[in-house]
Amino acid sequence: MSSDAVKKRKPKVIRNESGTPETKRGRAEGDQVTYPAGPHLIGQRKPFTVKNQDVRVYNEEVELEVRDPQQDYMLYKNTCAALAKLMAEIQELKAGGAKVGSVEIEERRTQCSVHFITLKKLNRLAHMRLKKGRDQTHEAKQRVDVLHLQLQNLLYEVMHLQKEIGKCLEFRSQHEEIELVSEEEFFQEAPAEISRPHVTRDDQHQLTLARLDWELEQRKRLAEQYKMSLARKEKIQKAIEQKREYLSSLQPGLQNIMQASLPVQEYLAIPFEHMQKQAEVARHLPPPLYVLLVQAGAYGQACDKNLSVSIRGDVDEAKALSRPPEDSQDDESDSDAEEEQQNTKRRRATSGVQLDDKRKEMLRRHPLSLCVDLKCKDGSVLHLFFYYLMNLNILTVKTKVSTSADLSGAVSAGELLNSESLLNCLYASDHGKETPNPANRYQFDKVGITTFGDYVSDLGHPYVWVQKLGGLQFSSGGAQSGLTGSALSASHMERTMKLLRGRLQARLALHKQFSSLEHSIIPVSSECQHLFPAKVVSGLMRWTLMSHQEFTELGFVQHVLKAGLVHETDLFFMAAVERGTARLLAAVVMNPRYPEVAPLFSLSLHWKGERSGRTDDNLRAMESEVNVFRSELQGPRPGLQLLTNQIQRLCVCLDVYLETESQVCDGSEGPKEFPREKMCLRTARGPSRLKPFKYNHPQGFFSHR
Repeated sequence: MSSDAVKKRKPKVIRNESGTPETKRGRAEGDQVTYPAGPHLIGQRKPFTVKNQDVRVYNEEVELEVRDPQQDYMLYKNTCAALAKLMAEIQELKAGGAKVGSVEIEERRTQCSVHFITLKKLNRLAHMRLKKGRDQTHEAKQRVDVLHLQLQNLLYEVMHLQKEIGKCLEFRSQHEEIELVSEEEFFQEAPAEISRPHVTRDDQHQLTLARLDWELEQRKRLAEQYKMSLARKEKIQKAIEQKREYLSSLQPGLQNIMQASLPVQEYLAIPFEHMQKQAEVARHLPPPLYVLLVQAGAYGQACDKNLSVSIRGDVDEAKALSRPPEDSQDDESDSDAEEEQQNTKRRRATSGVQLDDKRKEMLRRHPLSLCVDLKCKDGSVLHLFFYYLMNLNILTVKTKVSTSADLSGAVSAGELLNSESLLNCLYASDHGKETPNPANRYQFDKVGITTFGDYVSDLGHPYVWVQKLGGLQFSSGGAQSGLTGSALSASHMERTMKLLRGRLQARLALHKQFSSLEHSIIPVSSECQHLFPAKVVSGLMRWTLMSHQEFTELGFVQHVLKAGLVHETDLFFMAAVERGTARLLAAVVMNPRYPEVAPLFSLSLHWKGERSGRTDDNLRAMESEVNVFRSELQGPRPGLQLLTNQIQRLCVCLDVYLETESQVCDGSEGPKEFPREKMCLRTARGPSRLKPFKYNHPQGFFSHR
C-alpha cells in the first residue's frame, strides 16, 4: 500500500476547541463530513445543524470529563511499548536487507504515526487536566480569600465594638472623684430640704444628687472661711516682716560682738565660731565621712586632746553635687543635644577616650574630705586625709608626717615614713591594695580596670579599718560584727587611733636608730645595758637597705622564703658584723607591724669558708638567740629598742662563737686571733658542740640554754 492511499484513507476531524468551526465555512452546503472510528481516540461528538444538516463536532473538553486519568496513563504506557516494539521491528527489517519503501516498513511506519498521534492526544489531555486543576485551585483560593477578608472585617468590627464597650464600662463621672461625706454623716448634718430622707433613702440617684448639693454648700462656706484666713495671714505676714527687719538691724551689732569675743574664745579654748562653720559645712559631707567626723571629734573631746579633725575641699562644688536637678535642665536638653551633635561631627571620640572618661567618672572623689591630725609628745604630727569615692562607695586614706627635727640623714630609713607604706598592715593582712567592696569588681570589668592597686597612689589606700571608721562594712569570708554606721565606727575608733599613734612612734624611733646604725653605732639605752656584757669586741660595720628582689637572691635565706615568712610589704635590710677576719652577714626582715612582730634574722658567717644556719648548728643557735628569745630583748614597753638589742646580742654571740672556736686547725702552737675574753662555764656541749650563748646578769658569765 502506498503512502498516497494511506493519506486518502485518513479521517478528517473538525476540532472545536474554541467553539464554532469557522475554518470550514467554505465547504459545499450539501457535503457531509464523516468521522472514522479509530481505537481509543473517539471522543464525545456534539451534533449541531449547519444549514439544515446534522453535523457532529469532536470536542476534547467534553471528552476530558468522561475519561479516566488512570486509563490514559495505562494507554500511554501501552502506546510507548508498542511504539518501541515497532521501531525495533523496523530496525530488524532494515538490518535484514528490506528496502526503505517496502510494504512491511510502510505499514509499521503508519502504525507508528498512529501511536504518535495517540501520544499527542494524551499530551493535550494532560495539559488540559493541568490547566483545569490550576483553574479550580485558583477559584478555590479566591473563595478562601473572600471568606478570609470577610472574617477580618468581622473581627475588626468585633474589636471596635469591644473597645467601645470597654470605654463605656470604664467611663467615670467627675463626681466620683470628689470625696463626699458618708451617708450617715450626710443624713445627720444636712438640713431636711437638702437631704429629703423620704426620697433619697429609696432612690440612689436622688441620694447622689442630694449629697452633691450638700457638698456644694459646704464648699461655699469653706471658700468664705478661706478668704477670711487669707486676710488674717496677710496681717500676720506684715507683722513678721516688721520683726524680721528689726532682727536684721540687730545682725551687724551681733557680728561686732562676736568679733570682739574671738580672743576670749581662743583663750578659753572654746572655738564657737569655728565649730559653727564646720557644722555648716558638715551638712554637705557624704554619710561615711560624716560618721567619721562625728566619731573622731567625739573621741578627741573625750579621750585624746591631741586629736583634731577638719574639713577640706570645695564647699560650693559639694553644694552643687547635693542639690537636686532643676527643671531647667530638661529645657536645655535639646540645645545640649544639638551642641553635642556638632561636636561629634567635628571630632569623633575613640573608644579608648570614652573608656578613660568612664574610668575617671567611676573613680571620682567627693569634693569634700577630712583631715585627722594625731599629735605626739615630741611634736611630730601624723596627718590622715580621708576621701570618699562616690561611685565605688568606699573610703581611702593618704598620710603625711610632719616632724620638728630633720629626718633626711638616714638613707636606709627612706621607706619608713613613706606615705605609700606607712600604714601597711596596721591590722594583720590589711595591705590596702584592693577594694574591700565586692561590688567594685563588676564595676571595674565594665570599664576595663584590672586592679585597684594601679590607682592607690592617686586615690589613696582603701584599708578595711578605714571603711569601719566610716561605718561601712562589706560582706567577706570573715565573721561579721553585726554593727553598722556610728556604732561600727565607735567600736573601732579607740583601738585604731592607738595603733596609728604607735605606728608613728615606732617609725620615728626606727628612723633615729637607723641613723646611728648607718654610722656603725648600735644605740643601746640605759634600761637595756644589763642585757649585755660590759665589753663587746665585735662591731657593726654596715647597715643598708635592700629590695625584695635582692633579698630573694640571697642563698642563705631560701629556707625563710619557703616557709612563707616573707612578704612583699616587709622591709629588708643587710647588717654586716665584723671582728678581725670574721665577717657575719645578717639579712633582716622587718614586718610593718614592728615592734608587735619582731624582726627576723638569717645569718651567714664568712670565716674559714662560708657557713649559714642551715649548715652550722651554732649559727642556728645564734639565730634562735635573736629570733626565738626576743622577749628577753624587748626592753621597756612598747619595745622600741628591740631591733638594736637584737643586733647587739648578735655581736655578743659572735664574740662567744669566735673565742670558743679552736683557732689552730692543724694542732700547731701559736697566738690565737681571738683571745678568750668572755667567761663561759663550758665551751661546748652535746654531740653538736653547741656554744654557750646565754648571758647571765649580774654574774657576767655565759651558759647553755
